[in-house]
Amino acid sequence: MLKNVVFLDRDGVINRDSSDYIKSWDEFEFIPGSIDAIKLLKLNGFVVIIITNQSAINRNMVSSAELEYIHSMMKSVLESGGGKIKDIFYCPHTPENKCNCRKPKPGLIYKAKKTYNIDLANSVMVGDSVKDIMCARNAGCGHNILVKTGNGVDSEKILAKKKIFPDHVAEDLLDAATWIVIKERGMAGT
Repeated sequence: MLKNVVFLDRDGVINRDSSDYIKSWDEFEFIPGSIDAIKLLKLNGFVVIIITNQSAINRNMVSSAELEYIHSMMKSVLESGGGKIKDIFYCPHTPENKCNCRKPKPGLIYKAKKTYNIDLANSVMVGDSVKDIMCARNAGCGHNILVKTGNGVDSEKILAKKKIFPDHVAEDLLDAATWIVIKERGMAGT
């Protein structure tokens, strides 16, 4: 069983989000610290899997091939920076498709669990939206972290109004990764 899995949302967590969607590698811009965050997780024995809604595919704004190219380039940059992404699971559907894989539904995490026999109770989901936090809870992830990058600041307010509180609110992915590493070391020492 695979333990120490960290699920990451992509847009707004690893790279800057855009209301126009990320449609090409030229539009992809890493958030400062995100490359170091993924390296930190890898160096401390965590497995990183990306869980992302990518409705630009079904909106005919980007092809599956172009999305795969963006992901291969992102993984290449992360690996050259000392990090590693084990896999990427994405939902190509729009909300109107009412699929089971679009966050906040847990379908993508369940697919990853089935593929890699993941211990969800010992996993963490990091995201910048209400959908990410709810997805983590719906899937039974052990911890959920909201980052203030991307839509995080607005999402924190929405979650607070609903009396839903993430396990941790981090400034960015590097802050989240540091919290995960420290928490794991604390749990290992008990």
